[in-house]
Amino acid sequence: MPVKDVSEDDFVTEVIERSRERPVVVDFWAAWCAPCRQLGPLLERVAGEHAGEVELVKVDVDANQGVAAAYGIQGIPAVKAFRNGAVVNEFVGAYPEDAVRTFFGAILPTEADRLTAAGNAATDPNEAERLYRAALEIDRGHRDGVVGLASLLADRREFEEARSLLARLPEDADVRRLRAQIDLGEAAGEAAPTDPLANAASDGDWEPVLERLLAEVRGGDRERAREQMVDVFEVLGPDHPLTVKFRAALASALF
Repeated sequence: MPVKDVSEDDFVTEVIERSRERPVVVDFWAAWCAPCRQLGPLLERVAGEHAGEVELVKVDVDANQGVAAAYGIQGIPAVKAFRNGAVVNEFVGAYPEDAVRTFFGAILPTEADRLTAAGNAATDPNEAERLYRAALEIDRGHRDGVVGLASLLADRREFEEARSLLARLPEDADVRRLRAQIDLGEAAGEAAPTDPLANAASDGDWEPVLERLLAEVRGGDRERAREQMVDVFEVLGPDHPLTVKFRAALASALF
């Protein structure tokens, strides 16, 4: 299994972002370090046995002192496993083979992970639903399984079950986005056919919705309109041009 050398320039891309797709094991090492030279081939062999499920990269601490300092590297070899952008397991020193295998075993995808990944890749919504539900039978709090199924149900306007699923998860950006989608979907179902909100969720034309809500905020119907504007911002994302434009307008109208 080829091992990629990662530097400070591409650490975020090759480790942090990549770990959102699969676990990434980082071997912090140096050429002068004898235990590093002992451990390296063992890491490569075990990682190679799980090709496609985990990636192994190396960081030369002498050439990349900023990354080493950021992750508190004081002794080497230091091995850190990343999942979803964060360190989830680590060890320092030339571990024996049994311990290295245990380390990898703890970060490899579970059956619920595999079912959820298959659900994400499925093109048939019914098959995706079956896979998500199978994953949640194994692990009812599996984050990606909950998010995948809740998103599918929200798209089908099955809001009650979608909201119930999201209650299993701690608050994060995906949970807030889906809750906002559900709130807006329910409001759209109650809206008059001439209300821009009635079609925005399907046609993606949120600007008329935001313009109407902003006018309501300025007209005195503040709380409900403000909450719906915030929901639209969550659905669009913080960097969307409409979010940037109307968030500033909302702040001006409120203060």
